[in-house]
Amino acid sequence: MCKYSIVIPVFNRPQEIDELLDSLTRQDYKEFEVIVVEDGSTLPCRQVIKKYDGQLVMRYVEKEHSGQGFSRNEGFKKARGKYFIVFDSDCIIPADYLSIVDRHLSENYLDAYGGPDRAHEDFTLLQKAISISMTSVFTTGGIRGRKNHAGTFHPRSFNLGISREVFEATGGYRITRMGEDIELSIRIINEGFTTGLISEAFVYHKRRTSLMHFFKQLHFFGRARINVGRFHPGEVRFVHILPLLFVAGILATVLAYFISHVIFQIGLLFYGLFVLLVFLNAFIESGDLLVSLLTIVASFVQLSAYGIGFFTEWVRKFRDH
Repeated sequence: MCKYSIVIPVFNRPQEIDELLDSLTRQDYKEFEVIVVEDGSTLPCRQVIKKYDGQLVMRYVEKEHSGQGFSRNEGFKKARGKYFIVFDSDCIIPADYLSIVDRHLSENYLDAYGGPDRAHEDFTLLQKAISISMTSVFTTGGIRGRKNHAGTFHPRSFNLGISREVFEATGGYRITRMGEDIELSIRIINEGFTTGLISEAFVYHKRRTSLMHFFKQLHFFGRARINVGRFHPGEVRFVHILPLLFVAGILATVLAYFISHVIFQIGLLFYGLFVLLVFLNAFIESGDLLVSLLTIVASFVQLSAYGIGFFTEWVRKFRDH
């Protein structure tokens, strides 16, 4: 048995898995194996895997398409390690990542952990802007991947670790997409396992490469929160409604232009202040004017997509009942 088993589901992304595996060859901690689970891809990464023969202890598992959650479960079942680590295929892993995790777990053990994500210096301007938007105090409250996370920390699957005991107790993912990581984290906590953030164990996360892809991803995230609520009703809280209120405020401001000059001015003031704060926060973080301007656009896309997705799935749930 090795100490760590890294499980990576992949679907039609051979170029991404190549970059991820390349980064794993550079790890300064070597006691790990890699399990790549091909989730019914029409563009398989079999040839990419062969490049790393002799460089990584690796297994390649092919299966019918079932989604990322169940693909991770398949990887867990094949794993020989004592601790399982999950990455998304669009991540690049810093060379000291496993050393940081191993040291933290040795000194302050966690049954399950999560880590933050960052933008690599080689990422596009838009990818850097999206990264800032996804961690900004003005969009996610600044608690995503931060130590000031409100309440019990819920790890997310783009950068997640769980012990073998956690998998055996929970059975892994119950749903394969639409909030599968949140749902699993809730059950891990309910089972009495310890969870926490390892803030130094970050990954470079590409996320989406266009605003349209980013919109679709965040729309899916909004739907996912309602889906999680089907299993855990108490996990849909007021904070998750805020993006929907953000969208409603935009619509109200536009309508107010034809109805009420005062309300229109209040709306312009609010969203103008939002734009200013997002820009200043992004410029302080990046020092780049173009990234800061793109962060404004990304923030509007992020909140609007999440809010619309949340609303459409809520309507669907209401209609189904």
